[in-house]
Amino acid sequence: MSPVHNASLRRAARLSVAPMMDWTDRHCRYLHRLLTGEALLYTEMVTAPALVRGGATHLLDHSPAEHPVALQLGGSDPEELAQSARLGAEAGYDEINLNVGCPSDRVQSGTFGAVLMKDPGLVAECCAAMIDTSLVEVTVKCRIGVDDQDPEVVLPEFLARVGSVGVSRFTIHARKAWLKGLSPKENRDIPPLDYDLVLRMKSLFPALHLSVNGGITTLDDAARFLERGLDGVMIGRAAYHNPGDTLLDADARLFGTTNPCAGAENAVMGMLPYIEAHLSEGGKLHQITRHMLGLFTGRPGARAWRRILSEGATRPEAGPELVLDALSQIAAP
Repeated sequence: MSPVHNASLRRAARLSVAPMMDWTDRHCRYLHRLLTGEALLYTEMVTAPALVRGGATHLLDHSPAEHPVALQLGGSDPEELAQSARLGAEAGYDEINLNVGCPSDRVQSGTFGAVLMKDPGLVAECCAAMIDTSLVEVTVKCRIGVDDQDPEVVLPEFLARVGSVGVSRFTIHARKAWLKGLSPKENRDIPPLDYDLVLRMKSLFPALHLSVNGGITTLDDAARFLERGLDGVMIGRAAYHNPGDTLLDADARLFGTTNPCAGAENAVMGMLPYIEAHLSEGGKLHQITRHMLGLFTGRPGARAWRRILSEGATRPEAGPELVLDALSQIAAP
């Protein structure tokens, strides 16, 4: 059972780090938790078929230090999603999130992700099944629409339909997804952002907890959305590529608390015992340090930090000493 209650989750969701395939794995989340004690962290998307049919429950592995942490699921079969939600709750996740936003071909072929924007009834059925089974809150991450849909019509209908079965927290990527003609990468940048539409949804559905996602790169941006009445902000690539600037000040700026980390250098030192434990279990250094490359972006010595880790972390003998060598290149702020 999750150690984090819904009220605490809603507070944590003032700022969340987006689920990002190949990026927000358990090593990345451990680092991000050192940088912010408050923000809500999300896993990479885990597909329900992989858990239910493939028995890949190792995909649910995470550290107790990551809380509050949410599991994002992909799928479109209510029964499989319900089983997966139960597995996620039993594994200790604080929230189960359904992906209704990913536009990749692989996801479309499985009839889940952004294509589900075309079938809010099925999304509602899936969420109802998940809610019936899960002991933790079920949420949804969606787009404002897909292809030729009119977001002004589609998004409120979607929120109303899915909200009617008990989903009360949504994260809305403020872009359409084009299922044909644009790659997943292009779908993150080319469709225009419509933040005003998301803000209008908060006026239409004041009881829903709504977070905005898409194109948000700084804490200043996040603070402005919160000041305009949204309940939360989700940041993706900026939090990954420049976690020092994006996450280190988040606790003070958005939550009014003190971050015990107090600097990227301290976060590196905090990673060393985690690295040693990972290596002792047969893991490789680069599996962790690849997520640490952007820690000192903009700081003198950042290039040397990245170079030493990039060139050395894949060597069989690489260990914490390499990280300390790289850290020595960083000039004091």
